[in-house]
Amino acid sequence: MSKLLKLDTLCKAFGAVKVADELSYEVQTGDAVGVIGPNGAGKTSMFNLITGTMRPNSGTITFDGQDVTGWSAARRSHSGIARSFQVPQPFSGMTVFENAMIAATQSAGLHGHAAERFCLEVLDQTELLAKANQQAGSLTLLERKRLELTRALCAKPKLLLLDEIAGGLTEAECKSLVRTIKDIHASGVTIIWIEHVVHALLEVVDRLIVIDFGKMIAMGAPRTIMDSAEVKEIYLGIEADA
Repeated sequence: MSKLLKLDTLCKAFGAVKVADELSYEVQTGDAVGVIGPNGAGKTSMFNLITGTMRPNSGTITFDGQDVTGWSAARRSHSGIARSFQVPQPFSGMTVFENAMIAATQSAGLHGHAAERFCLEVLDQTELLAKANQQAGSLTLLERKRLELTRALCAKPKLLLLDEIAGGLTEAECKSLVRTIKDIHASGVTIIWIEHVVHALLEVVDRLIVIDFGKMIAMGAPRTIMDSAEVKEIYLGIEADA
């Protein structure tokens, strides 16, 4: 596999608060990487740095062989980076299909029948095809989460960033969404997934990263990471010597 993303000593601070503290790691094409850590650890800020909506104070971001540190968010999107948000943000007055078309035309550069066909294929993949003509504002929470996935996939990403997409779902809904994410990963999309619903992550990812106060604390095989005394203390609140 080839290296798709590299963060090299990324630093970002707001006054005394560090949201990225010499953050460094690599993601290979085809990886599925999970990210865990307590609230306020800097996980979403890391996504903001990768997508270009936030600029680092220092360090570099390399994507698909190019230094994208100075690139705009739009240019990074066009290059193949897409994300979902913790709180789904569809155009609620538009239909599901229209939401998908915006991503396909604005980010993937598709037009006309090619864009329409592609959107229908993605809607089928995300199990929203039957809802294509329904207004986005009328969707259930699970359906809105699926629409977040749809819009990101309609940008034709090489790298898909998922930000707590399983949050707020019932156990059955979470299992359903995990099956869809597994299928997306199996289709060749590289994934970095921030999630508090750890059992959902463990169904998909092959590596876990733990972040606390903007610093990477651990990285490795999911079960090994979850069994780590340091991770239990930081993430679960269990003292290492308990």
